[in-house]
Amino acid sequence: MRILVVEDDEDLAAGVARGLRRKGMAVDISIDGGSALEKVALYDYDVMILDRDLPVVHGDDVARELLTRSDSTRILMLTASGSLHDRVSGLYVGADDYLPKPFAMAELEARVRALARRPGSAIPPTLSNGDITMDPAAFQAERAGVSLKLTRKEFMVLKTLMEASPRVISAEDLLEKVWDENADPFTNAPRITIMTLRRKLGDPPAIETIVGVGYRMT
Repeated sequence: MRILVVEDDEDLAAGVARGLRRKGMAVDISIDGGSALEKVALYDYDVMILDRDLPVVHGDDVARELLTRSDSTRILMLTASGSLHDRVSGLYVGADDYLPKPFAMAELEARVRALARRPGSAIPPTLSNGDITMDPAAFQAERAGVSLKLTRKEFMVLKTLMEASPRVISAEDLLEKVWDENADPFTNAPRITIMTLRRKLGDPPAIETIVGVGYRMT
């Protein structure tokens, strides 16, 4: 799951990103509305956590712009005001959900996952492929009833492949969905992660390499 945090309070943005990354999510940060719009034009995000009072481009205008683009990114709007009027007006401009500040990190994470599961998004609450099952919210995966001890990146690569099955996912797509914008585009991290993931999944092989194209679940 890839998230964009748009928040001009850099300490808060860093704290939210850190908390979501601990849960296995790939997180980018923008500190104003203008850079947020630039990033959504370059990357596909599952959820945008959007502060309302932003410099350069106001949060309401960011939400409206995504609405006119028919962008599939879900918007969780944040604001220092929790009044009914503000909540309703935020939903009218294009937000999918609304969370007043201050908030608990656990609630923020739960709302992000709930938005990602809404119709139009391909992230169901649980995943299965053959004898492999996964509960993304609980960060648990099993094969044939045996718990898999996966790193965050291994877990997210497996999740991405299971969501896409039976389609093929390229190394470039894995890099975009599982790593953030700071990842070196020439890194071999996806290939190495696939190698270690295959070892942990064991036999019979669960991930197939399509030479010159990418990877898919068998």
